[in-house]
Amino acid sequence: MDGPESVYALITGASKGLGKALAFELAGRKINVLLISLPGEGLSYLCEQIKDEFGVKSDYLEADLTKKEDISRITGWVSANYKVDILINNAGVGGTMVFDKSGIDYLENIINLNIRALVLLTRQLLPGLRTHHNAYVLNVSSMLSFSPIGYKTIYPASKSFIYYFSRGLNEELKGSGISVSVLHPGPMRTNVDVRKRIRRQGFFGKMGLCSVEEVAATAVRRMFKRKPVIVPGFGNYINWFLLKALPDSIKTSVLSNKVRREIQTQQ
Repeated sequence: MDGPESVYALITGASKGLGKALAFELAGRKINVLLISLPGEGLSYLCEQIKDEFGVKSDYLEADLTKKEDISRITGWVSANYKVDILINNAGVGGTMVFDKSGIDYLENIINLNIRALVLLTRQLLPGLRTHHNAYVLNVSSMLSFSPIGYKTIYPASKSFIYYFSRGLNEELKGSGISVSVLHPGPMRTNVDVRKRIRRQGFFGKMGLCSVEEVAATAVRRMFKRKPVIVPGFGNYINWFLLKALPDSIKTSVLSNKVRREIQTQQ
């Protein structure tokens, strides 16, 4: 067990993409990190890399956040060994599928990871966060949370939940020393498949495009400023304004047709 002076940031979905970039951003600020991700995603190597490169403490736990018992295992592990003053709920999953063709497992996976895991982990770690003079929760939503979208259906709905949950909890925790921020990234350059999809979407797909490093730097900086809503990148601010200004009927139709055409080109 670490001494009482050692505090950590806990990051879910930390093995790749935005989660990995957030871990590097925090470690670069000399903040110790705890990494959570699925088994077999190289967390052991990443943990050692962070310790060697940044000279901070780092540990990891492999877990499946869609399982309630694994969420309890994470909180038990933290409670027994570490002091956490930053919680970053980054783990999430998307999907594009015609709703009445989607299986129960597909639907449950999105709901359990994007909603249930985030809520339960936050609830179970909240007592520990309260023991710090200053503590932070960062929940990762999406620009897609600002509009219903057919053929994605569950994903933007789950991200909209994260937005309202974060705003409500932040209000509830005023005066506690804990701030809750919600991050709304747009398209990010993560892997080859994502880059191909962004290219297929043309100008609007590239609008607001950022690297994961850019998003992570903006997210951490504004989290520490206790900003309740974080929209990284000027292009995403424009998108945010448009999505807030357009009636639901228009933006839902436009975005749904775009997704439908994307599905058809892949068939």
